[in-house]
Amino acid sequence: MSPALWRITSTTVFASPLSPAPSAAVNRSAINRIIAPSSGSRTLPSEARRSIAILIAAIAAGFYDIGVETLTAESFRVAERRTVHTHAATGAETRCYRVLRKDRSHPLPLAEAIDRARATGCRLLVNTQSGRAAAQVPAASLMHDDERVEARTRLIRPMTRETVKLDEFTRSHWREATRERFAPLWEAECARVPEFSESAFHIITGLLLPIWDRLPAENMRVYRFETDDGERVIGRLVTPEALDRVYAGLGAAGTPALSHEEAWSAVIERGAVLDLAGGLHIRRSLVMGAYRVELAGFSDGAVGQLKGLGLTSEIIAWRLRLFVPAAEDRGPPILAAILERHPLLGARARAAA
Repeated sequence: MSPALWRITSTTVFASPLSPAPSAAVNRSAINRIIAPSSGSRTLPSEARRSIAILIAAIAAGFYDIGVETLTAESFRVAERRTVHTHAATGAETRCYRVLRKDRSHPLPLAEAIDRARATGCRLLVNTQSGRAAAQVPAASLMHDDERVEARTRLIRPMTRETVKLDEFTRSHWREATRERFAPLWEAECARVPEFSESAFHIITGLLLPIWDRLPAENMRVYRFETDDGERVIGRLVTPEALDRVYAGLGAAGTPALSHEEAWSAVIERGAVLDLAGGLHIRRSLVMGAYRVELAGFSDGAVGQLKGLGLTSEIIAWRLRLFVPAAEDRGPPILAAILERHPLLGARARAAA
């Protein structure tokens, strides 16, 4: 593909779809300036003309930026910027941003949770192990390739919605509760939810199409957002645990290290497996119908030390297993203490685990 066409792609398709689409005539003029060859020749390749025609038609029809998802939050701030690839022919850059995001918390009110359970004829629940409350509502069954139907149910909690297999749910610690027992536990959990939640994510922006196949295939969507400073950013999100593979594929050195908060989110939210020094592994495991954070690969002599860091032990099927408490106020600090003694070597996606 010609350098001129690369300039069309990188500048036009990913330039500023946040802006209102100008008229086709204005875009034709702008595009002609963008792709004008730097040499004396003014003849455009046929594929460049076809691309221009497609772009102009898309803008005129109003679906120029269809398929781009807009991220919304209380605040976006770019904390780190790094150039990870430079296109040899044009000098166009691909960059990786680490973005700090702040979202306002919206816990589900008690009355609405009770109304949802009552409207569906389902139950109010309390977990006898964790003391958490949930409203049970129906969930769609899952049809497998072998035509086996998997019955499921959904648990609504103040800040989350979780769908679980019905047979796993019946073996869990969730039990039906009266409104008098359910209400104070629900309201107490709502009261503990902070007004804002803060998180971070990485986005690959700039020139994308030439390196598209070097980005993870798990999430192919293109996202856009506007920072507090008015900067408009568009690109593909990359999970922290996949950054080392992305950097290696682009030939960039110095992969950013995972913080303990990012490592915790990778395990809890995406099922990543953390490989630690000393042969230890931290992973998300389904135990009695509930996801828990498990530490594996430990020796008998290390059990006391690990429990001293805050891990809990259980005998399951005649085997000793260690777990990191999943509560948000306990899990990340305990994981940080583990990583101080056993540094993080890498993170693997669940499918590769």
